[in-house]
Amino acid sequence: MKTAAANVIGLATPADFAVRLLDWFDRHGRHDLPWQHPRSPYRVWLAEIMLQQTQVATALPYFERFVKALPDLSALAEASEDEVLGLWSGLGYYTRARNLHRAARLCVELHDGKLPDDFEALSALPGIGRSTAGAILAQAYGKRFAILDGNVKRSLTRMLGIAGWPGETAVTRQLWAAAEALLPETRLADYTQAMMDLGATLCTRSRPACNRCPFRTDCVALRDASVSQLPTRKPGRALPSRAVVMLWLENSAGQIALQRREGPGVWQGLWSLPEAPDHNDAERWLARHMQFDPALARALPAFVHVFSHYRLDVQPLHIRGVEPLSAIAEIGAPRWFERAELASLGLPAPVRRLLFHSQ
Repeated sequence: MKTAAANVIGLATPADFAVRLLDWFDRHGRHDLPWQHPRSPYRVWLAEIMLQQTQVATALPYFERFVKALPDLSALAEASEDEVLGLWSGLGYYTRARNLHRAARLCVELHDGKLPDDFEALSALPGIGRSTAGAILAQAYGKRFAILDGNVKRSLTRMLGIAGWPGETAVTRQLWAAAEALLPETRLADYTQAMMDLGATLCTRSRPACNRCPFRTDCVALRDASVSQLPTRKPGRALPSRAVVMLWLENSAGQIALQRREGPGVWQGLWSLPEAPDHNDAERWLARHMQFDPALARALPAFVHVFSHYRLDVQPLHIRGVEPLSAIAEIGAPRWFERAELASLGLPAPVRRLLFHSQ
């Protein structure tokens, strides 16, 4: 496979690919990312988890804030879930934060408080799959493991002219074989960053800078004028939608009612505004639990929040001067928070935007 992968892109050996890539990386790659200085296992791991489904520019301020509050693995393991989710709040895909927290505690329990440098042990931790494990081992420990994140998939798909949606088993198998075949023997940390940088800065999803690519003379997609067709898109399907009324309730002291989301779901463990499926259900819930002047209720502009698997149509209803009729003896009953407390809570991104940016 090594010879086949190298020949497809017009190079004599996989080593030639690495030489050309690293030469480009030394001159044009990203060398000032905060997790590179120092490139410790903890910082690399945190960055890799944050960069799952998130661009570098978006993740940077979250990374800086996170490591300032929780500078090492033991601090993360000792933190509460509320603190971890609060630091993650706004970054989305909160399962990543919960898995990070669980993995840190498992490292303390099973690995003497250290992130394993063994592939099997590392990939057994929550939230660490094959590519993430490879990225950590290569960058933090200098070990010879390949990665196959979205940037690398896109670059290899185009360079090798591999058709088919990369999520299909057969296509994924081809891409992994190529990624492993092209691995160099040395400079694994730099090579791994270079592969990510190539896709992130040159071989981008739209408007790729093919004229600046170190493999422009060998790229099958460029040769065949199929760059815009590769990677093959996932077969489309309409996203289902769900509508909710979000109740932004403030009492006479200016405190805001929030509920912790229990059970499974993308916002599990986060603090969110009380919800109802529609206005009738919202009115019934309010009539049972709250006392307020209907004249102080104000419907705010509706908005849509899109998840990977469905869209949420949100109608916010802001009501001031609300007072509970009695203690609510229900699972997930609201708690009243001072506005100053909100910044440290784990809040879903649309709820955070609503509470901090709505007039």
